[in-house]
Amino acid sequence: MATSSSFSICIPSNTAAATTRRPGRPLTTKFRVTCNLRQLRDRINSAKNTQKVTEAMKLVAAAKVRRAQEAVVSGRPFYETLVEVLYNINEEIQTEDIDIPLTKVRPVKKVALVVVTGDRGLCGGFNNAVLRKAEARIEELKQLGLDYTVVSIGKKGNTHFLARPYINVDKLLDGFNNLPTAKDALKIADDAYSLFVSEDVDKVELVYTKFVSLLKSEPVIHTLLPLSPKGEICDINGVCVDAADDEFFRLTTKEGKLTVERDVVRVQAQEFSPVLQFEQDPVQILDALMPLYLNSQILRALQESLASELAARMTAMSAATDNAIELKNTLSILYNRKRQAKITGEMLEIVSGTTALDG
Repeated sequence: MATSSSFSICIPSNTAAATTRRPGRPLTTKFRVTCNLRQLRDRINSAKNTQKVTEAMKLVAAAKVRRAQEAVVSGRPFYETLVEVLYNINEEIQTEDIDIPLTKVRPVKKVALVVVTGDRGLCGGFNNAVLRKAEARIEELKQLGLDYTVVSIGKKGNTHFLARPYINVDKLLDGFNNLPTAKDALKIADDAYSLFVSEDVDKVELVYTKFVSLLKSEPVIHTLLPLSPKGEICDINGVCVDAADDEFFRLTTKEGKLTVERDVVRVQAQEFSPVLQFEQDPVQILDALMPLYLNSQILRALQESLASELAARMTAMSAATDNAIELKNTLSILYNRKRQAKITGEMLEIVSGTTALDG
């Protein structure tokens, strides 16, 4: 039996036609194994160790994504109430000529893109998806003849933009390993506020990954500044994208395996009374609430991005675990066949030797 210094599986050249597959069906072909039993056994042990690691990472991500989603949903009542407050205050001052910097709309000459990515990999296409979204927006701005600058949040985004010096980057910020807090969001909000108020940029857009469910997340672009007087989060076309259905899930075990139970709920905000009166000047209240709302938008984006990253990592590690199990089973079958062939060959040699002695 031929041996080699490393494990390898060769595909004969005359089986190229057999390697094709129909959509939805696994790739099937005949393999010629060029390794001995010891190398196969080492490879099986390696697959088992990989399975243990990926399964542990899956469970860790599952526990963290639960907390991350709770942070997203628990902040929604505050967010919805703040929207309602801003809306009612805006109704009170519609007839007044006021100047609030964060709501001032001016001709757009330069746009700042705040791109939120993760600090770690092993999460499928999570980081690549949001970076592609940002680069597509950059190309769109170039075609419109607008200048741009990038504020990157997260080590993966920082590495991506540093490797591309032709992209104009204003600032690189590290992400957050744990759940982001209002203090973390305040640092980013201050940078965005300074860029907009100083008129270095005329518009600030937030590029992040929106958490939809455990199996779905999508990169989105929201207009951060100028803020809508109604306190709504709008996309780049001015379409309101506030309040979506939330998917709650509970992690349980069934027959020793991790399972997920889902419930879809929607958080309702309380409506304000139409006869609500303000003790202070509505302009002063609105001027004080706008920075708070800016901070809450960024905090919500950070929380949703983290929840999306953890959900993507849980899905990726689940797929890696399944692949490790499949590889282990395939190698075990090959190992058993080769061991049986070796035993059969040794038995034939014994029988042949006995026959020769008797003859």
